Amino acid sequence: MKDKKIQWHPGFVAAMNLEFAQDRTGLIFEKEYNLNTKPLEVDLLVIKKEASMKITNEIGNLFKGHNIMEYKSPEDGLDIDAFYKAGAYAGLYKSYGDTSDAIKADDVTVSLVREVKPKGLFRYFREHNYMVSNPYHGIYYVEGAVLFPTQIIVTRELDEAAHVWLGALSERMEKQGMVRLLESVGRLSEKADKEFADSVLEVSIGANRNVIEELMGDDNMCQALMEIMESQLLLKENEWREEGRKEGRKEGRKEGRKEGRKEGRVEGTVDTLRDFDYEDAQIKKAIMKKYSLSEEEAEAYL
Repeated sequence: MKDKKIQWHPGFVAAMNLEFAQDRTGLIFEKEYNLNTKPLEVDLLVIKKEASMKITNEIGNLFKGHNIMEYKSPEDGLDIDAFYKAGAYAGLYKSYGDTSDAIKADDVTVSLVREVKPKGLFRYFREHNYMVSNPYHGIYYVEGAVLFPTQIIVTRELDEAAHVWLGALSERMEKQGMVRLLESVGRLSEKADKEFADSVLEVSIGANRNVIEELMGDDNMCQALMEIMESQLLLKENEWREEGRKEGRKEGRKEGRKEGRKEGRVEGTVDTLRDFDYEDAQIKKAIMKKYSLSEEEAEAYL
């Protein structure tokens, strides 16, 4: 398979929407929030609609009214300079209120999210007398020379069952973790949740192709994977139909009808697997199992 750049940050934003799904109606999510000029932007800004609301997920226990979240992918480091940079972003955000002191300093928090614990940064904390507490698995509060309440979230240390979505943002997922992710996706019923899950799934599958290949060799898990992909295709089918209605284009209406048929879904599955750079032999095996096709019928779709 060809190497394909993984879009970690959109996956992170989607994962946080799912992590806070229980309280999402009381929150505002601003992804890639610009701080005055384009080069200065935070990965995710989470604003409480009501300051008094309590967030169920323990990641949100530190949250105030305005919450800066910075995500570090497996390709990114997290050292003391990155730590201060996140704090500086929070300071800029506080200073850009509509009027003087419109955003109170004690109403801003900073969260840095990374899969692996940054040992060098924690060593710096010890050497420079920062106070670090660990109230929950994978969550570290940092006190001392910080302007705002700050936490570091180490996703690998979080409870795996409770934090499926953040745990999926990894290049080191094992078969059990991928199965848990697929089962969690399969239980979703809301359209928005399914769309967020699609973003997380795209990252996880792209980063863990060896695990997916192993699952594709398991008849039961291959079937589950195909069913999840089919549900995503149905979402796209509805989007195509709506686009066809809105724009009134013949091509859009034709595409909507086509995707409503079995042939359209098979073709959509083939396209989806190709997006993940699967080879024809693997795709043929998958669609033969999912759609009960003969080898000759499957080859016609390739």
